[in-house]
Amino acid sequence: MNSFRTRSDSELLRLSLGGEEGAFLALYERLKYPIFRYVFYMTNSKTAAEEVTQELFICLLKEGDRYREEQGDVAAFAFGIARNLIRRMKRRERMYEALPDDETLIRLSGNIVSEPEALPGQVIRQQLLERIRRAIAALPDHYRQAIVLCDLCEFSYAEAALRLNCAVGTIRSRLNRGHALLARRLKQAGKP
Repeated sequence: MNSFRTRSDSELLRLSLGGEEGAFLALYERLKYPIFRYVFYMTNSKTAAEEVTQELFICLLKEGDRYREEQGDVAAFAFGIARNLIRRMKRRERMYEALPDDETLIRLSGNIVSEPEALPGQVIRQQLLERIRRAIAALPDHYRQAIVLCDLCEFSYAEAALRLNCAVGTIRSRLNRGHALLARRLKQAGKP
């Protein structure tokens, strides 16, 4: 496994396609977290993020031979697959509002019993977070992708441009327009 840590992503993909399990595990460890975060913020669903992340790595093993090093790095190729899987999922299923996970319910119920005066603040915070998530989800796809990658996944402009296969200037303009549109939507949503 140690010998795989120094190898490039493209080498790891090539070795994975050749049946080298250690190379696949090393590639998986490098890419799983950024892919999961991206998909989570794009879908607003932990379950969907887990499903798409798993499906992405299966696709890499099945279709990894389509990767061309001269067109970008393996991470950009993987993010492209993730974008397509998200689009396919959205066509297949209507977007739904995810229920809180068990940990959140336990934490909230514990707070209700032990700190009843803190509940209004938590409810307001949860409502605000939900309003922001809905506003981000309602943005056009190209603005949402830029906001998710740069603001939520904390990629640099250059990294986001590489993942979306566009220029850094395009990322900057999408972020600027996306932020303006998001602010407008949040302001409208805040009005009674």
